Amino acid sequence: MATTSARHLVDDIIHRGQEQQQQQEFLISLETIVLTIFLSIIIIMTVFGNLLVMVALCKDRHLRKKKTNYFIVSLAFADLLVALLVMPFAAIELTTGQWRYGEIFCLVRTSLDVLLTTASILHLCCIALDRYYAICCQPLVYRHKMTPVRVAVMLSGCWLIPIFISFLPIMQSWNAIGIEDIIEERRALAGGSNDTSCVFLVNRPYALICSTVAFYVPLALMVLAYQRIYVTAMTHVRQIETLQRAGSAPVTGATPIMAVRSSTSSDPSEHYRLRTPTGSSPSEPAPIANSRMRIETKAAKTLAIIMGCFCLCWAPFFITNVVDPFIQYSVPWQLWTAWLWLGYINSGLNPFLYAFLNRAFRRAFLVILCCGDERYARQGSCSYGHTQRACSAASVNGTSMALRLSFLPNRSYSDNGRTILANEHESQDSLGPL
Repeated sequence: MATTSARHLVDDIIHRGQEQQQQQEFLISLETIVLTIFLSIIIIMTVFGNLLVMVALCKDRHLRKKKTNYFIVSLAFADLLVALLVMPFAAIELTTGQWRYGEIFCLVRTSLDVLLTTASILHLCCIALDRYYAICCQPLVYRHKMTPVRVAVMLSGCWLIPIFISFLPIMQSWNAIGIEDIIEERRALAGGSNDTSCVFLVNRPYALICSTVAFYVPLALMVLAYQRIYVTAMTHVRQIETLQRAGSAPVTGATPIMAVRSSTSSDPSEHYRLRTPTGSSPSEPAPIANSRMRIETKAAKTLAIIMGCFCLCWAPFFITNVVDPFIQYSVPWQLWTAWLWLGYINSGLNPFLYAFLNRAFRRAFLVILCCGDERYARQGSCSYGHTQRACSAASVNGTSMALRLSFLPNRSYSDNGRTILANEHESQDSLGPL
């Protein structure tokens, strides 16, 4: 009897253990499925967004006329390669918990990861510098600085500089000098050999040099450029308000309207003209303070979104990348993986931040997605072909009035204050979401 009870007790323990094991397996399977779906969505959205940007430039001749749009397209190409060559292998390794492609391809994959993500960040820096020259400099200075040759040199640098911190040191194992024992210990803890685990650790010199070139220097340049852009835009807002108070501007009692003429006109003054809406009395009081507050708030939000997304996505990874070698590589791999994928997400956000908010790109996207229907190319357009329409100065090409007017660096006001002369039309459409 005692033997039977003991046997039943053992069987019950075994049954409960099997049930717990099945529950754990179910939870692990559910976690893997959810993770796979989430990572797949990120990859698909990144591929779709960046591919759409590249197709838009190929099909829209108006976009091809603006040489600075090639920064955005080259950025899209770098982010597209991240989604096609880097993310899938990282997703497979994360969901399966094993590297199946050998040691050599582990080094190649890691080199591509560093190369393409660094190229993406350097493109963001070049876009910021292009906007700085377009907004804060005189038109002749912009033309001198941003010649086609210089644009080509900058784009080449975005692709060549990352090679010196990716393939060259990684394939030569310079990043592993002095930490070979730690790498072998990590591989043993992972329960695999060189062919079944892809462990990538970096020594202190490589961590400092790579992080400086790939993140900290571009971050500093972007902060300086966008800070100067904001200051310049706000200066122009105050100049416009001064004209309004002095009665030399036509916009005193109503929301200003910017009439955009045909782009074929040879007279710069025919491109932009400020006027008041029909039926508005110039004697009506203008809520200048409220208008200025709205303009400054919108400009600040736009720049904050650009810099905020960039810092939020990449700062955690590069801070950890510098700190980890100095704390004996004690950062958990789960945290590393989270920071890395947060950086990958930036490649999916870039099309929205730098192209989708640009009116010219949006028109091209509508034409592509609507199977070439030219009716959509004219929607939301201030001037398309020989049509003319008035656009609110609060949002012209996705731009607040203050920032849009600041895109016209070499401008003069006529005696009655009605005309803003713009001598640099080319720089305006290259400034994306600002």
